[in-house]
Amino acid sequence: MHKSVRLSLVVIAVSMGCRSSPPATVSGAPISLQGAGATFPYPLYSKWVAEYQKRDPRVRINYQSIGSGGGIRQITERTVDFGASDAPMNDDELGRAPAKLIHVPTALGAVVVTYNLPGVSGLKLSAELIAAVFLGEISSWADPMIAAANPGLKLPAGPLMVTYRSDGSGTTAVFTEYLAKVSPAWKEKVGSGKSVKFPVGLGAKGNEGVAGQIKATPGSLGYVELAYAKQAGLAFALVQNRAKAFVAPSVDSVKAAAAAVADTIPDDLRVSIVDPPGADAYPIASFTYILAYAAQPDAVKGKALAQFLWWAIHDGQLLAPGLDYAPLPAALALRIEAKLKLLEANGAPLL
Repeated sequence: MHKSVRLSLVVIAVSMGCRSSPPATVSGAPISLQGAGATFPYPLYSKWVAEYQKRDPRVRINYQSIGSGGGIRQITERTVDFGASDAPMNDDELGRAPAKLIHVPTALGAVVVTYNLPGVSGLKLSAELIAAVFLGEISSWADPMIAAANPGLKLPAGPLMVTYRSDGSGTTAVFTEYLAKVSPAWKEKVGSGKSVKFPVGLGAKGNEGVAGQIKATPGSLGYVELAYAKQAGLAFALVQNRAKAFVAPSVDSVKAAAAAVADTIPDDLRVSIVDPPGADAYPIASFTYILAYAAQPDAVKGKALAQFLWWAIHDGQLLAPGLDYAPLPAALALRIEAKLKLLEANGAPLL
């Protein structure tokens, strides 16, 4: 069962040793910030929490891990101080926001096709196979298409049961965008987005809900962020990329995916990295974003949020690889610095 995950973060000012000056220290009375959104980055954010709790306890952030759709909704309604989403907001969503929102990439992760077949590892799946499974065209592990892609791999003859996200999800947006890019049939019949009508399968809430459902159901298959598959002890497939290479999801293969599109990232930092070119690139990867208003309504809270984001794109990156997230490319971090320096309150910059 999915449940909201509440985090208490302590935001501090540190000397980052980076090329630009670090922000000033937050001081004064206790400050409370509220955030909500993506489950995708929760393992990384949890580690950040542990590090922050060793330091100044004056500024606390309560983050509810409710899915990207909920994060976008709550930041739009201004019921939180920041939102979080794996899929960047589209133009229509930004147009419904009451003021200008900025996207702050915090890290990168992989969406993996994970499965529960005791004793089976090293499963290889092409884009066509993945689409066929989620379209309901393949319902048995003994299907000839799976066998042809996995010569020598002993697969059971039982049913193949699909699990998907039932809530509004950035992970779903990334996964279905990939399917829509590689499968004309998927694009026509299902499409892409944070919530779609899956033709087959059983839904579960949150990355943790899908991972738990698969772990409890031998013969099942679904999609989750890499860290959740690893935490649950689940196997995950090597996925064939655009260069026809079967690639395992990893920090390095996600970094390769980001590097392949580095020159195409627009000024607003909203970008997709699914199905990139490159033999080493994992094809179902994504940035994850924090969403914040450029003009903060409260200068004290806004400064605390700006300092937290500054820390996240510098020192926080050192913690990403150990949790199977890829750190931000150095060139992009410089661009995010410039974006954060645009945050202001009452016309005054917050950094």
